[in-house]
Amino acid sequence: MGIEHKVESWDGKSAADIRAIYDAHSADIHFADTLIVLAFTDACEKGATWLLKAWLEAGHALNPDQISTVYASLHQLSHWEAKLHVLQCLPFLSINDAQKASVYDFLRLTLTDHNKFVRAWSYNGFYELSRQHSEYLHETRQYFDMAMRDEAPSVKARIRNIVKKGF
Repeated sequence: MGIEHKVESWDGKSAADIRAIYDAHSADIHFADTLIVLAFTDACEKGATWLLKAWLEAGHALNPDQISTVYASLHQLSHWEAKLHVLQCLPFLSINDAQKASVYDFLRLTLTDHNKFVRAWSYNGFYELSRQHSEYLHETRQYFDMAMRDEAPSVKARIRNIVKKGF
């Protein structure tokens, strides 16, 4: 059974099952390219983005063309967990001048998501964007100030962790 069918068949809950998919396929030379395609396929986006995040956390890196494909497709994500996984990938991805508008639009959208974890990682995304493009620094600080007044405790905790990094 191919990876696409395995990811599509994943129940969306079993960590052992998604980890088994990762273990079976992560050494494939086309793993990242396959995940990027699957990440923007409705039936696979949650599992594929989880796999991509795990692959990046394991020390792998996307090439510039792969990063461009991810950023150009952000608007296609619909499941909150897929959005969360991609937001959690941002610390591993560079954002060039041509990509910053797409990333910014995605972050603005996820900043108002109903899910507090997506919002928390959207703030982290603004940190990553402003770290790479200083023109977003002032706006990011304003978002952080507003969040520290109005957001859920879990979102505030994520912001405090960012501030501890020296932001």
